[in-house]
Amino acid sequence: MLTADQTEVLTFLGSPSTHAGEAVERIDTHASVVFLAGTRAWKLKRAVLYDYLDFSTIERRKTMCDAEVRINRRTAPDLYRGVVAVTREPDGSLALGGSGAPVDWLVEMARFDQGGLFDRLATSGTMDLGLMGPLADAIAKLHLTAEPRSDHGGRDGMVWVIDGNAAGFVEQGTGIVDQAACGGLTDDARNAVQRVGAQLDARRDAGLVRQCHGDLHLRNIVLLDGRPTLFDAIEFNDEIACIDVLYDLAFLLMDLWRRQLPRHANALWNAYLAETRDFEGVRLLPLFLSCRAAVRSKTSATAANLQSDPQRQDELKAMARDYLALAQQLLHPPAPCLIGIGGFSGSGKSTLAHELGPLVGAVPGAVVIRSDEIRKSLCGAEPLDRLGSEGYAPGVSRRVYATVTERAEVVIRGGHAAIADAVFARPSDREAIERAAAAAAVPFVGLWLDASESELVARSERRVLDASDADAAVIRSQIAQGTGSIGWHRLDASSRAEDVLQKAILVLGQHLKGGTIRGESRAA
Repeated sequence: MLTADQTEVLTFLGSPSTHAGEAVERIDTHASVVFLAGTRAWKLKRAVLYDYLDFSTIERRKTMCDAEVRINRRTAPDLYRGVVAVTREPDGSLALGGSGAPVDWLVEMARFDQGGLFDRLATSGTMDLGLMGPLADAIAKLHLTAEPRSDHGGRDGMVWVIDGNAAGFVEQGTGIVDQAACGGLTDDARNAVQRVGAQLDARRDAGLVRQCHGDLHLRNIVLLDGRPTLFDAIEFNDEIACIDVLYDLAFLLMDLWRRQLPRHANALWNAYLAETRDFEGVRLLPLFLSCRAAVRSKTSATAANLQSDPQRQDELKAMARDYLALAQQLLHPPAPCLIGIGGFSGSGKSTLAHELGPLVGAVPGAVVIRSDEIRKSLCGAEPLDRLGSEGYAPGVSRRVYATVTERAEVVIRGGHAAIADAVFARPSDREAIERAAAAAAVPFVGLWLDASESELVARSERRVLDASDADAAVIRSQIAQGTGSIGWHRLDASSRAEDVLQKAILVLGQHLKGGTIRGESRAA
């Protein structure tokens, strides 16, 4: 509902004369209008009142402008320059930051190249997979430093989301989305909350409900100076912004998956978990992902009802139905499994693990548990630091393999697939990972990668920016120590990585239930 006429301010901001003659580009949303001119972006909050958003008075808009700058400077301090008044000057004219009385308020931002927005990179097929690691780091940093909010989230927070979706499906989705399907999804989501409600509350009480981004999808991430930068976080509604950190991440994972970028989604997921070690939370992901898709179904239906262009209206209606189908699918994931990938250093274990990751198990694919990264962490080193011989002492190696097994068991008991990536030369280590799967009553498939010593050494010498410290001496030492009898499926890893992947998919397809393996990742 509009609460004031802002026509004069909009006209003023849209005029090149307001911006020293610079051409002006206008971007409209349901809650704001952004004017791009020269090196600046000026954001005006619309004078509107919705059930979830209140910009109804000039005082309220000033408060929300201040909040937007404060909240978004956490992740994008160079973008958010401050809050500026539109003032009424003594001669009756309007000015930016003049001496007269304020008639409205703006967020002043540095302008950036719209081509750097991640949704545009995704659409054009130019979003580098290597950006997912830095993006995960940025999100993890926000989550680890954001203010805990125990007054929100938990079981009640997810019930609020589900109830809001249910009401929106009826109010806005009638005639657009199948109401019986909406009702079934709502019932299933409520049942899921009952199953995991205690964990939701425990995470809230442990500080994992925080002042998050709240609207973390690809359009609110931009590449600035080569770094993924989060912006446009929610400032206007704590119910939306103060949420479980994994519910915040789930929006982006769902967005990537829907855009048929499973390798990006899986890479982001694994990089985030490596940084936060929030393995207990994987049990909640199907509910979180489904609710995110349901929200987009509801909002797409709402947008369709407000759209005057028939073609765009049809597109939004189709989008609402697609999101609803996705929400149903995400809430009913395939069964978990555990895959062990072993072989001497240089055999291509990590390459295969990360190629298999998007193809296995529940969205966004398997959690890859890599011994090299765990070893560095246990030794207090950064992933690219080189360890001395003390990092490979027998006691350290026992702790590394125990941690690999423990994390794998947490993941599979949480309903997700896990891939354990380690040398697994000792029979006892192979037996331990197999026992973890048996104890959780999930299928296990072991893959052993074979390659000649010369090939292993050559590959180790070609590595750059990798957590593995293995060189020719380490590889020869591994081979000399032997492996005992190997009962895992042996794959010739001397061929191209693509060929090894296809061999692995064939083996997994023979031993895992239908739906667990999705097909070849590069085709997605």
